[in-house]
Amino acid sequence: MNSLNKWHEMNESGAFTKKQDPIVDNVIRQFQVRSAVGIKKYGKTLHENELSLDEWLEHLKQELMDAVLYIEKTKDELRTGKSSVQQGHK
Repeated sequence: MNSLNKWHEMNESGAFTKKQDPIVDNVIRQFQVRSAVGIKKYGKTLHENELSLDEWLEHLKQELMDAVLYIEKTKDELRTGKSSVQQGHK
């Protein structure tokens, strides 16, 4: 069963109640903002973007490479005591 079918099954069974998770709500809002920024920048939705599989994989690879750099930067800040987390948000 795919995720969409599972969602419909759970929704129809009443598994989704009025109680919401603010963490999930916050992430959803962030995705919506990110989508709006992308549409403004590129003039189309992600759905409308017709890159090849190779191009999508290249984009993913570059995003993951950025993530590794962010991890290393954070580790360096924690090691040197220059972390904004330790000093409070700058």
